[in-house]
Amino acid sequence: MNGLRAGGCVFAEQEAALLEEATGGATADLERLVARRVAGEPLEYLLGWAEFQGLRIVVEPGVFVPRRRTEFLVERARDVLPPGGVAVDLCCGSGAVAAALRHARPDAVVHAADLDPAAVRCARRNLPARVYEGDLFAALPAALRGTVDVVIANVPYVPSAAIATMPPEARDHEPAAALDGGADGLAVLRRVARAAPDWLAPGGHLLSETSETQSGPAVEELRMAGFDAHAEACDELSATAVIGRRTPDCG
Repeated sequence: MNGLRAGGCVFAEQEAALLEEATGGATADLERLVARRVAGEPLEYLLGWAEFQGLRIVVEPGVFVPRRRTEFLVERARDVLPPGGVAVDLCCGSGAVAAALRHARPDAVVHAADLDPAAVRCARRNLPARVYEGDLFAALPAALRGTVDVVIANVPYVPSAAIATMPPEARDHEPAAALDGGADGLAVLRRVARAAPDWLAPGGHLLSETSETQSGPAVEELRMAGFDAHAEACDELSATAVIGRRTPDCG
């Protein structure tokens, strides 16, 4: 624990306990993991998992680490998903959102997709089936077109110029494609918003995480794509989401 505290780990005591559990207390293995953590490697990579909505989500090195604030997306998706509905988790990363939604709503049919082969491989460890590799909606089976009740897209939304200011454990270890949202952070969201109406059932919803400062422009992007859209925030999780409902003339 002293090594973690000296290395600047804010939650040194908790992290030490988790690393000790992961190594079974073997001194050499524990020292090796502590050294890697002090060097800036994400704790979740060292443990092999991240806690998300009470689940242990398998996380492999090089895959985006699920953030606790993203639990807000799961909660809102759960609330708008109709009984027996169909949901799609785009930019799924480890599949944390899809896994948590499936756990919360076992009646639903949940699909997930990501462009990154490493993410898809990881997501398939967290989900029993229906994980696809490809670019956004192009990854999905054509039969889903027009039938999806909820699309959850935790798109990359960090403006390109701001990547350098991120904490080293994210900036240096997580895939850039999972962080970089283009010049204004909304490049991927625009693509999702414009394509989503073709995949959503009438009255279906599109949900995406964003920052507080980006929420206004993000809502406007959804409205320009034909959605009835608004932003919601959760102070407890420091989370902001934009939520759009497909209107009858959307798309």
